[in-house]
Amino acid sequence: MYPLRYNLMMTLSEHIKQKRKKNGLSQVELAERAGVGLRFVRDLEQGKQTLRMDKVNDVLALFGEYLGPVKTDIV
Repeated sequence: MYPLRYNLMMTLSEHIKQKRKKNGLSQVELAERAGVGLRFVRDLEQGKQTLRMDKVNDVLALFGEYLGPVKTDIV
């Protein structure tokens, strides 16, 4: 798997929501399949600023993706 790189036009919350809808999943189904709570999925899709990265990755794993640190030239 390769790390996700979001362009400035799409947020993580938009990406997850788009993937969920594209795969025909409700928020309840997504939560059940990812092993996270419905409240977490709702918070994620609403753009909550503080979320557990391991749970975000549990959701992303359903789509063959993950979120992780990306090395940059900025120090």
